[in-house]
Amino acid sequence: MRVFAISDLHLSFGANKPMEVFGGQWTNYLDKIVESWNKNINEDDVVLIAGDISWAMKLEETKEDFEFLGKLKGTKILTRGNHDFWWASISAVRGVLPENVFALQNDAMKIGDYIFCGTRGWTVPEDTFETEQDEKIFKREVLRLEMSLESAKRLQTNGEQIVCMMHFPPFNSKREDSEFTMLLEKFGVAKVVYGHLHGNKVRASLLYKKNDIEYYLTACDQTENNVVLID
Repeated sequence: MRVFAISDLHLSFGANKPMEVFGGQWTNYLDKIVESWNKNINEDDVVLIAGDISWAMKLEETKEDFEFLGKLKGTKILTRGNHDFWWASISAVRGVLPENVFALQNDAMKIGDYIFCGTRGWTVPEDTFETEQDEKIFKREVLRLEMSLESAKRLQTNGEQIVCMMHFPPFNSKREDSEFTMLLEKFGVAKVVYGHLHGNKVRASLLYKKNDIEYYLTACDQTENNVVLID
């Protein structure tokens, strides 16, 4: 079993919102992702998808998007992104997923020698929060990350590697310590997968190591629509 990741798929089979309007790098991007997926992924592999999965606004509009994911090889694990407005209660989400697709929220799951956990996260400020609402959401996401990590730790019975998924980067552009990174270090996380960053002006490296944790940027337009081998 190997672990791969990709994020920010922005599927729109039921929402009719093509990504090509955001630039040429999105032209036929799903065809390129499927090509990379079929070339690299086996049925016993795990693929992490760290948010911004579908443009759907309502859960019932995600049907074709999840059918698309379900047909791809491997076990898929999802966490929520800032554009996943369809993500209602976790029980409702899990009720519509194909049998090889799983969703995490305030919890964790163990597969083989790995434990997967995570949360959406929020923007880490460069200095101070822009609004009180931003600070409120940030604090709430810190609590959710802690809940997920605590769940992961309870599952860790034989030194399994903890891999955390976040949609937002867990640090600011200067990669300074944050409440997110401190929690990740406290709970002994080995690797973190995140997305959210888009466009030609992104200067973040695809792999960055900070205090013994490997951080992977897996937004599909940054990985040239390739799935990324994590372990």
